[in-house]
Amino acid sequence: MLDIKNTKILIVDDDPFILDMYVLKFKEEGFQVETASDGQSGLAKIKEFLPNAVLLDIVMPAMDGFQVLKEAKENHLTTGKIILLTNLGQKEDIDKGMALGADDYIIKAHFTPSEVVKKIKEVLEKK
Repeated sequence: MLDIKNTKILIVDDDPFILDMYVLKFKEEGFQVETASDGQSGLAKIKEFLPNAVLLDIVMPAMDGFQVLKEAKENHLTTGKIILLTNLGQKEDIDKGMALGADDYIIKAHFTPSEVVKKIKEVLEKK
C-alpha cells in the first residue's frame, strides 16, 4: 500500500504553467512535491530530494530529459521511478525513453492531470 504523505514527487519541466498545475494536483492528493525548471537543476534535485518518482519532461533548455534520464540511471542517482511526462509522442521517442530506463512514458496531451496522478500511483505501487 502506497504511503502517500511520505511519497516524494519531483517534477522537472521548463513550463511554469505545467509545473503549477501538476504541483497543485499532487499536493491535493497529499504527496510531497518539489520542482525543477531544467535538466541540470533536475539532476541536482534528484540527488538532494531523493524522490520516489521523477516526472521528467523531455524538451528542455540546457539538458533535455533523455540526458537527465541517462545520467540518473548510469550514475544510480535515484532508486525512485523515472516517468517521462512529455508531448513527444513519436514511437522513436517512446522507444528511446524506455531503452534509457524510464519506468513509464506518459504523453501529456493524452491524460488529464488527475489521470496522471492516478497513473503515477499505479507505477509507484508496482515493485
